[in-house]
Amino acid sequence: MPRFRLDIEYDGSRFAGWQHQADQLSVQQAIEQAIEKFCGEEVRIRAAGRTDAGVHATAQVAHVDLARDWAGDKVRDAVNAHLQAAGARIAILKAAVVANDFDARFSATGRHYLYRILNRRAPSALEKGKVWWVPKRLDAEAMHEAAKVLLGRHDFTTFRSTQCQAESPVRTLDRLDVTRAGDLIDVRTSARSFLHNQVRSMVGSLRRVGDGSWSAADLKAALEARNRAACGQVAPPDGLFLVGVDYPATADKPAAAEDAET
Repeated sequence: MPRFRLDIEYDGSRFAGWQHQADQLSVQQAIEQAIEKFCGEEVRIRAAGRTDAGVHATAQVAHVDLARDWAGDKVRDAVNAHLQAAGARIAILKAAVVANDFDARFSATGRHYLYRILNRRAPSALEKGKVWWVPKRLDAEAMHEAAKVLLGRHDFTTFRSTQCQAESPVRTLDRLDVTRAGDLIDVRTSARSFLHNQVRSMVGSLRRVGDGSWSAADLKAALEARNRAACGQVAPPDGLFLVGVDYPATADKPAAAEDAET
């Protein structure tokens, strides 16, 4: 039974997050329904990141096992046709056969997120649902400097949801950069894995640094408190995008290619 890697982008605005829901439409469910209409198989797909309701992706990765050895382009085009027919704002960018031990979630070695803040007095007419509109002027340089206290390995209890199911609150944050280009502030962050709501919690707290209500020392104190109550406002999901997932060089090679090398 061949395993396919799916590279996916989606607008999360109309979905109850990635993960399958009993009473609301999720991204996972919409893709599974499209696959069933394409090939008649009821499947479960696994993704690299289980994004929340309203969160978007330009580079989500998932895998699915199908009974037939379809051409990757056929899978991509057929699934996209059914997604488009259903009006889902989801696109399969690429589908390819990979080794059977490839796991979109557990084989991943890094995840990259972008959070976008529209920082101007006027709201957006064109990007509503794709940015967090903050009308008060923010100091992006101060946010960037303060963000350095969160880099490295820490207990991120303050910055994770009370509903987080991870066994440990300890994570290693490899990148947290804040940059401004005109009215847009980008927050880019990378780690092997993130806790539930960690990125949105960090962005919300950095916003307080940007508007002058917190200093870098306050952000550090919040981290060291290891207490959810010490977190700033959790940023809304609108501005958050999953923009990349890293894998080892051989993790998604087709099984036939691996056999040929041995």
